Amino acid sequence: MISGSVLIVDDDDTVRDTLTEYFETIGMVARGAATAADARAAVMRHLPAVVVMDLRLPDVTGLSLLDQLRDDDPDGAIILLTGHADVRVAVSAMQRGALDVLEKPVDLETLRAAVQRGMELVTLRREVAILRERDSGDRSGPALLQPSFEKLIELAARNDDAPVLILGETGTGKGYVARRIHDTSRRRQQPFVEINCASLGAVFFESELFGHERGAFTDARQAKRGLVEVAANGSVFLDEIGELGLDVQPKLLKVIEEQRFRRLGGTTEMRSAARVICATNQPMHTLVAETRFRADLFYRLQVLTITMPPLRDRPDELAQLVTHLLPRGATLTPDATRALLAYAWPGNIRELKNTLWRAAILSEGQPIASAALALPIGTPRLDTGRVHDLSLASAERRAINAALLATDGNRAQAAQRLGIARSTLHEKLRARSDNPTFTPEQTR
Repeated sequence: MISGSVLIVDDDDTVRDTLTEYFETIGMVARGAATAADARAAVMRHLPAVVVMDLRLPDVTGLSLLDQLRDDDPDGAIILLTGHADVRVAVSAMQRGALDVLEKPVDLETLRAAVQRGMELVTLRREVAILRERDSGDRSGPALLQPSFEKLIELAARNDDAPVLILGETGTGKGYVARRIHDTSRRRQQPFVEINCASLGAVFFESELFGHERGAFTDARQAKRGLVEVAANGSVFLDEIGELGLDVQPKLLKVIEEQRFRRLGGTTEMRSAARVICATNQPMHTLVAETRFRADLFYRLQVLTITMPPLRDRPDELAQLVTHLLPRGATLTPDATRALLAYAWPGNIRELKNTLWRAAILSEGQPIASAALALPIGTPRLDTGRVHDLSLASAERRAINAALLATDGNRAQAAQRLGIARSTLHEKLRARSDNPTFTPEQTR
């Protein structure tokens, strides 16, 4: 059973209490309402995922209430119960958005299956809404990662009950790694939701993460599901976790350790099976030492830690990254290639990607020249800043990188440019297989 909440609407006390108790015994949050007015108030306050309601109520007809509840919460699922089977009523109810119409007295297993379908439908609706609203983000492929990171992602995806902490400077691809972990785990069919811990105040962040009940704060005119609830059995990605307020940290710890939470302003504990993935560009040990971050939460988060190196520490991968991120159809002049390989990239992969796309637009289909890159003047460059550290092997790697980049990974043409045999280039690439820039599978 997918965890969630259900509202039972029936003016018969026995039926209402029996069904409420039944759903509570199978691990769901269940509430009851005797009238249409009570039902609308409960939906506005608690936003249940599924409403099970009698077709005949003392203050309004079930079809009328169905329309009102659909207006109050378009994402919710509604199941009608009727003791007077009527095909025309059933058809009308389904046309108005009811998930199912069941005849009373209802079989509990049949009702349970219908509620389960309702929970699954609500989860799907939420995920679709998230996908529509989500920014396109960084959809770059595996070339952004070193081979060793693919193994870490595989390990994190396989152990998908453990939290993950991703460390690295801004622009190193932390969000991309979080998404890859989710997409390669068994949770990939469930929602992936994300929130930036630095973008909201404490109250609004807590509301965004855990949801809130109606009246929880001044502008809380209606109940709202939080991302922990929306994620269901999927993943919650908390970016900039180092900015998380001290008052919210214990509640996050409870979600991770006990899989329980409460909406802001609520008294009912709800269950969460979501996986938590966090990222930050801050030194977490320093935050703990300065008592700005709870030590117990930090130790719980660092069960599996992935550190993303800055691009300036990955010069051997620049050629591969440029080839991968270059817009389709765009090409580089030799001087642009040299400028890209020499620059230190303080903005990391994000800066590299944006620079290439901007230059391709400005070049209007012509080969990109170094001037179109518009790299900042005076920024430390790899060749000038490290000139005394360059060994013969390092210079050789740079020459190979430049040749492969200029030929789009074609080893035969790259070898010709370098003035060496293709087999010699192949051996040099093979010798760097511990941390390759191009592998035989990536070049041709």
